[in-house]
Amino acid sequence: MGRQIKALRMAAGISGNELAHSCGVSGSLLSRVERGLVSPSVETLNRIAVGLNVPLSRFFCDQARRTDWSFVPAGRGVMVNRMGALKDYRYELLGHLLSGNLFVEPYLVTLLPQAEPYSSFQHPGIKFLYVISGRAQYRYGGKVVNVGEGDSLLFESSVLHGVEAIVEAPLSYLSVIFTLRG
Repeated sequence: MGRQIKALRMAAGISGNELAHSCGVSGSLLSRVERGLVSPSVETLNRIAVGLNVPLSRFFCDQARRTDWSFVPAGRGVMVNRMGALKDYRYELLGHLLSGNLFVEPYLVTLLPQAEPYSSFQHPGIKFLYVISGRAQYRYGGKVVNVGEGDSLLFESSVLHGVEAIVEAPLSYLSVIFTLRG
């Protein structure tokens, strides 16, 4: 448990003293917990969880034995028909996880030659796009941006969004949608 706490703290980029101060525990107690020298009370664990912005249950799962992961060899993603998907928009699912609070959908999206621009997608969550090939004008709400190979976008996907115009084909991009499991 102490290793998990230390790893989470370091990933958050905060020092032991900063975490201890924000949690209301002593720096020496936090250090002893991280080194596995003491077993913290549930109250202390809860304070640390709040300070790290993670659920208390995070400390009770066996991270070393988790097996929920996916590997998709190149070109072997699952072709899916997404609800609301447009004709000639090809979605290749690149991975999935069955557990956790966060639902992540990574897709390789390829617009086939007959694909028409569509800028009225709208759904819950956060979306990350990374353009692999081609160039397009991409709409997000009232804004339009020119995107090309290597460009990326990150936005709340509850706002109307999508390809406004295809400037250079073939257009393909990585689309990753993040939503909380309900």
